[in-house]
This record gives sequence, structure tokens and C-alpha cells, in this order.
Amino acid sequence: MKGNAQLLKALNGLLADELAAINQYMVHAEMTENWGYGKLGKMIQTRAITEMKHAEKLIERILFLEGIPIVDKLSPIHIGSEVPKMFANDHEAEMGAIKAYNAAIKLAVEVSDNATKEILDSILNDEDAHVDEIEAQQDQIRQMGLPQYLSIKIG
Repeated sequence: MKGNAQLLKALNGLLADELAAINQYMVHAEMTENWGYGKLGKMIQTRAITEMKHAEKLIERILFLEGIPIVDKLSPIHIGSEVPKMFANDHEAEMGAIKAYNAAIKLAVEVSDNATKEILDSILNDEDAHVDEIEAQQDQIRQMGLPQYLSIKIG
């Protein structure tokens, strides 16, 4: 089924964002693991795996719409040098993703591609959950202080 060219371009833009998020989250996960914060590393790694599933869904949809998935172009990656900066960078990435998914959903509706809209809605819900998770971690850091927060992320 031949897809709308503008929508395919938007899907590839989302794919570039997801591929960047995977890399950013995997580096953050490995950094925190290396620092001994295994619980924190696992949480971030789980988020990276969800982003991998998003990328897979986008690739599947692009191929279904007879497009070519562009996997060699990533959006910018922002690695944090410490845990609070990691969360700030991850939050910024997720907020950008939410904005981009909302725009793509609007476009899918405009071109009457409700199946793509449903896929994008599903991914958007995950991105909302990621923001909620990151904000909860940031709140915990503010409430208990970074040393106490990190002490419960060991293991």
C-alpha cells in the first residue's frame, strides 16, 4: 500500500529520534551500571528496549507503506555526565518525542491513515509513561537529595 510521502517523511523523522533515544539510553544505562547503580541501570535499559520496539514498529509501518526506512541518520544524542544531567537530557528527548508524535498523529489524521494513527497513538502513550517515570526520579532526587537517591539505586 503506497503511503503518503509527507507521512513517510514524518515516520522516518520519528525513527531517527527513536534510534537516537536507544543509543542515549543504552549509554546512560551502561554508565550507571559502571558506577555501581545497577537498579538505575536496569530501569534505563528497560526504557531503551521500549524505544527499540518503537523503532521496530516504525520500520514495519514504513515498509508496509512502501517507503524506505532510513536507519543511518540519528537525531542528536545528549549524554549526561552525572545522573541528574542524564535525567534532564532524557526528559528533553521524551518531551521532543511527544511533540513529534502529536504532529505525526495530526498528519496521519489529515491524510486519512487511521492505522498509522493507531500505531503512533500507542507509541505516544509509552512516551508519556517515560516522561512520568523520569519526572518521578527527578522528584525523588529533589526530595531526598542525590546521595540518598543513589544509595537506593545500588545493586
